[in-house]
Amino acid sequence: MLADPPPALDGLRPATATHLGSLPGARVREAVSLVAHLFADDDGLPHLPELPARGPGADLVGRTAGLLARVSPDLAVETTPSGWRFADAPGRDVRRAASWLGEDLDAWEEAFAEHAGTVAASLAGPWTLASSIELRGGERALRDPGACRDLGEALALAARDHVGELRRRLPHARHTIWLDEPALPSVLAGAVPTASGRHRHRAPDTQVADAVLRPVVAELDRLGVPVVVHCCAARPPYSLLAALGVAGVSVDLGLHQLDDDEAVGELLDRGVRLVAGVLPATGARTSPPSDVRASVALVRDLGHRLGFSAEDLAPRVLVSPSCGLAGAEPAVARAALEHLRAVGRGLREEEGGGRGAS
Repeated sequence: MLADPPPALDGLRPATATHLGSLPGARVREAVSLVAHLFADDDGLPHLPELPARGPGADLVGRTAGLLARVSPDLAVETTPSGWRFADAPGRDVRRAASWLGEDLDAWEEAFAEHAGTVAASLAGPWTLASSIELRGGERALRDPGACRDLGEALALAARDHVGELRRRLPHARHTIWLDEPALPSVLAGAVPTASGRHRHRAPDTQVADAVLRPVVAELDRLGVPVVVHCCAARPPYSLLAALGVAGVSVDLGLHQLDDDEAVGELLDRGVRLVAGVLPATGARTSPPSDVRASVALVRDLGHRLGFSAEDLAPRVLVSPSCGLAGAEPAVARAALEHLRAVGRGLREEEGGGRGAS
């Protein structure tokens, strides 16, 4: 017998459509207006936009690093030609990240202050941060197990403060936090290159991987905030994420391998939501999606292989892009978001015994 969906995500319609935050352009009020128009009703779950086109600090790693610097100044960052590096003290780059986040939250509050549904905001996960930020010596923080632990503990505090700010601005909403961990499979496979490119960083064992992630998930759980982990790379570590007790796992369904069917089935049996990425990143960026039936079939066929009826599957699934849409043309991004709503409707029609999307 299937478990009930997690109480923390109660209130979501079956096959709710959502996005992953990252959108094209540099005008946050336009982005928030689009999100409000398409996702503020019962069919959607609105996500606080990220607009990395504005520059370093508007990207997810920069935004999250700016929050880290507030709770732990020794984790302040600065930009380098290759990305981000830990700095001696918060400087211009941290201030810029904080300023852009403030603008984003102002626009979010203006549009959603009275919203009583579920909303989402993303933070870069600790392993993706460790893979993206260099130590002062030039190597990635991933090299230093102590630095990885420090990132997990500091991120728990930053997440706590961020949730407090989100709740202050949107007091009627139900908040969720999505930990964005695209680097996690590469970390666990020992596939992240060193600075020289000649070697790979050693993979942490499962207990270490868990210990770095767990403080963040535990702190958000203490606050009553459900956690969804987004992992758009191939072969997400389903068993690790299930052991953490997250409320949802967001994956690129186009990269799903049949060998992982059983792991996904176990997640669904536990009541963990599957956020099914049904739009390939490249296709969504180059041309508007058109075939709703193909996206519906991608989810439906997985359910059939797992032995779930449409009635059982739809309440446990959300639909999303496989990755963020920052690289898309604005019209293509809008079409992609409208496509997701149609996919959600198609899955609900199947749940109700209809003939599906057309």
